Amino acid sequence: MIPTRAACLQAVASRDTRFDGQFFTAVRTTRIYCRPSCPAMTPREENMSFYPSAAAAQDAGYRACRRCRPDTVPGSPDWDVRADALARAMRLIGDGVVEREGVPGVAARLGYSTRQLQRITLGELGASPLAIARSQRAHTARILIETSPMPLSDVAYAAGFGSIRSFNEAIKVAFDRTPTQLRDLNPNLRTLKGGSAGESASSGGLRGTKTVLGRVDVRLAFRPPLASGPLFGHLAATAVPGVEEWRDGAYRRTLRLPHGPGIVALAPRTDHVAATLWLSDPRDLTPAIGRCRRLLDLDADPIAVDAALGADPALAPLVAAGPGARIPRTVDASELALRIVLGQQVSTAAAATTTGRLVERLGEPVIDPAGDLTRLFPTPDAVATLEASEIPGPRARAEALVTLASALASGRLELGPGADWDEAGRTLASLKGLGPWTIELIAMRGLGDPDAFPAGDLGLRRALASVGDPEVGRWRPWRSYAAQYLWATLDHPINRPPQERTP
Repeated sequence: MIPTRAACLQAVASRDTRFDGQFFTAVRTTRIYCRPSCPAMTPREENMSFYPSAAAAQDAGYRACRRCRPDTVPGSPDWDVRADALARAMRLIGDGVVEREGVPGVAARLGYSTRQLQRITLGELGASPLAIARSQRAHTARILIETSPMPLSDVAYAAGFGSIRSFNEAIKVAFDRTPTQLRDLNPNLRTLKGGSAGESASSGGLRGTKTVLGRVDVRLAFRPPLASGPLFGHLAATAVPGVEEWRDGAYRRTLRLPHGPGIVALAPRTDHVAATLWLSDPRDLTPAIGRCRRLLDLDADPIAVDAALGADPALAPLVAAGPGARIPRTVDASELALRIVLGQQVSTAAAATTTGRLVERLGEPVIDPAGDLTRLFPTPDAVATLEASEIPGPRARAEALVTLASALASGRLELGPGADWDEAGRTLASLKGLGPWTIELIAMRGLGDPDAFPAGDLGLRRALASVGDPEVGRWRPWRSYAAQYLWATLDHPINRPPQERTP
């Protein structure tokens, strides 16, 4: 799972940011764990141990470094590019399933026993699923403590802790500070009324709290470089009216989350993506952040991808011109699949218009505190109630949409974070009206397969011709990223973020 000890030592000595999130350095003399690029004085080699996850380091009794903040690094790219049981488990844990269904719920979704799942995570990550979730809770709690005036008792509830005592203990172990001490680091929050900044968390209000979390600002880290133009250009150009918009330099959209609706605004910055979240239930902060990271492919390892694709003569100039390509993914793979079917054989603008009409008819209304978003994207259950004759456009496409929605609604087709990619591909191929182009796009942007390649795409065919029609098989296992570089050569709105729009 982690590099050899010699490679880890070299990464720490050179403060190599490429390894941040891929392993963690623990220092036995200080009982602190750091990211490899920590700017502090390099420890003696004999005092360093290496762990594959923050949870494993915390379980071993180490606390997070206050200087390099190892709990805030991008996640391991393995969970995006792998399709095995561990990667599926990590995606489910990252989506907050442990908080909602417990470890047995994660195991059941994977078709494993709880004991089997624990063996898998302990064997490769050195931590149990519960320890990984506990580490994630501590990170979520830290975000809320440091960025919002929520009472600390409500922070504990929102982060997924079962009691105030466990919340206080976890924060102390992870960061060597109490929740109050963490909040005191922000003088603005210290002075806010009702923020419990001067008190220890108490048991009042944890269970059944009615607190509504308003605005929370979060910095989403990524491994540079990041080609933000084509990434945000795609999201803005394909935006569905009512669900998505580009406003004031940010891509904004509604979110269907486990405990209620939410809205997010995502704006590219030099060294991070600025995320502003409005949530109807604070417990949804963790899954909301995870889904936004997945939407923007922020846990990718662009150095590894670009090294492989940049060595190919056909792609080398494209990689050099705009390094750090990301795949514009999705916050909901079921939504994306339905949108791809609606977009079959029509232009980007026409697909957005058609989808917008479906949203207006079936989407649940939301209130946007800062823009013009009005609806959640309809659920597969809602779309499955339609008759093909009620959907504008070719009859075959309408029938394919209803068939897909029915498969998703019934559970026959699973595209969520714990989906088995091979099984999903087989099920998609069995549905009438879904051809290779549709299936490959769903695999690429919905499931996150780094090697999907919609070869029948007209834009891709033109781009391939412009670089000499090379054999695409030589780009494995990164053909999805090769497609992004090829699409970026086209003169199309998806490759350019729109000018800032004044509301």
